[in-house]
Amino acid sequence: MNIVGQLPPGLTGLEQLQKLIEMGGRPPIGETMDITLVDAGDGYAVFEGMPSLRVYNPIGMVHGGFAATLLDSACGCAVHSKLSPTQAYTTLELKTAYHKAITGDTGLMRAEGRVLSIGRRVAFTEATLKDAAGKLYASATSTLLVMER
Repeated sequence: MNIVGQLPPGLTGLEQLQKLIEMGGRPPIGETMDITLVDAGDGYAVFEGMPSLRVYNPIGMVHGGFAATLLDSACGCAVHSKLSPTQAYTTLELKTAYHKAITGDTGLMRAEGRVLSIGRRVAFTEATLKDAAGKLYASATSTLLVMER
């Protein structure tokens, strides 16, 4: 059973995220792409990831999907932190801007997502992806559908 299946029922979205962090912060995609949920609060979430050769594209850089995954995860979990135990969400749109190339030498990457607004059915978020020195590598905005389970 994966870590997500080990979460107790009846928790709010923020409680689920905090429990996930206590359990190591690795949803199943985290194992695949070496990314970890490291912080979450009311309307925000932070993921960190270490780029390596296993996420390189054919032209010798980290694939844009690595950055997009970190940004999408931060945006989505920022919304997740605002949900009741009976709600769920899914990404409707993710717009990613790549500001600088990422390589294995870039080091630890940090994606910070924030809810801009959330309604009964739709949420809007933004996220940034920076290195340890605070240099911006990518950014994203996202629209997410909020629904009852």
